[in-house]
Amino acid sequence: MMKLRQQENIDTSVFGNRTVQSMLDTDLYVLNMMAATMHQCADFAEEGEFEFICRSDVDLRPYATEIRDELAKLDTLALTPDQMGYLQKRTPWLKQDFLEYLRLFRFNNKFLHVDASGEQLKIRAKGPVFNNIPFEMPVLSTVSEVYNRNVNGHIQHEDLRKSVMQKIDYLKMRIAQDPEGMRGFKFADFGTRRRFSFESQRLLVEYMSQLLPNHFVGTSNVHLAKEYKVSPIGTMAHLWQMLWQQSGVSVENSVLASLEAWIKEFRGDLGYALTDTLTFDHFLSKFDKYFGNLYTGLRHDSGCPYEFGEKAIAKYEELGIDPKTKVLIFSDGLDLEKAIDIYYHFKDRIMVSFGIGTFLTNNIDGVDPISIVMKLVRVNGQPVAKLSDEPKKALCREEYFLNYVKRAVGVAV
Repeated sequence: MMKLRQQENIDTSVFGNRTVQSMLDTDLYVLNMMAATMHQCADFAEEGEFEFICRSDVDLRPYATEIRDELAKLDTLALTPDQMGYLQKRTPWLKQDFLEYLRLFRFNNKFLHVDASGEQLKIRAKGPVFNNIPFEMPVLSTVSEVYNRNVNGHIQHEDLRKSVMQKIDYLKMRIAQDPEGMRGFKFADFGTRRRFSFESQRLLVEYMSQLLPNHFVGTSNVHLAKEYKVSPIGTMAHLWQMLWQQSGVSVENSVLASLEAWIKEFRGDLGYALTDTLTFDHFLSKFDKYFGNLYTGLRHDSGCPYEFGEKAIAKYEELGIDPKTKVLIFSDGLDLEKAIDIYYHFKDRIMVSFGIGTFLTNNIDGVDPISIVMKLVRVNGQPVAKLSDEPKKALCREEYFLNYVKRAVGVAV
């Protein structure tokens, strides 16, 4: 087992000389969706527009120049032979032609526009869909780290370590209270997008993987999964299902088409379906026994997690599928306490796992994390929408299209 590095032998800087460390310093689902888009969407997904959104009441415009300078460094990144070998070994579902493309891929900042002239910082990626999907994670992690450099520069390395150890101590306490009952509690780090800094996420993965190996199952960050020899975790994001709203199929059937294409691409791997793009109720109306058997499980990302789980169990029972053979992944605004409560609620009825983000990588005393996202807003010049099961998470640039989508899937306008 790898030993934790001794405090005196490590670089104790909280912020590095760059916000994004390598081509693999991104979430696994980004690579998955790039591969699926390359093979399954080439006949309709040409140009895409991605938009950065800050949900917090924070003015990010003063940091625009620093953010722009950091994002310019992306153009220097390239997949190394060692990273290529890692992907060939650890992600066998990614076909060789895609990996060869990734080896040649370079970020191109001509597609990325950072604008501070309005009332809030605007960041937009516009150009070939396939080439711009990778901007999501580095834009988000860069904005978060640059913001923290400027606002939370007083944070020391010991503050990061203390934050991680508090979580480890809490979980060890819960395990000690019920060793047998907690045996099945599993969680992964989903914190790349809103991490305090790269170092905060690196430290989290290092400590969790060594001190809680029976419960910490991996990280969404491919770079850190490689470095610490844990599983890279992730399947799809809303982008994948939103693309299909402009694929030529009806909006009502766009989620169904996206699920079908995902199966065609990955042939049984990555079998967890995101459920709330056009609301969970609509998803369930299309989720028949075919999908129920082929998909390993479902991912919750908005709305009440308990209602979601109960509906999922009822759907599997309706389809004649034993819920105990399926997995629910919860990933919406979790901390360890909430995740454990959900775990006990569904324990012995259906398998559950948890993807925990901001609470793991940006939950430091005295720090107020900013809520940021970067979402697909147009395909080939036409709008796309995410409804979600939480009204404040709904996303669409054009109100007429949002209302059209709502009517198509039976949501009140």
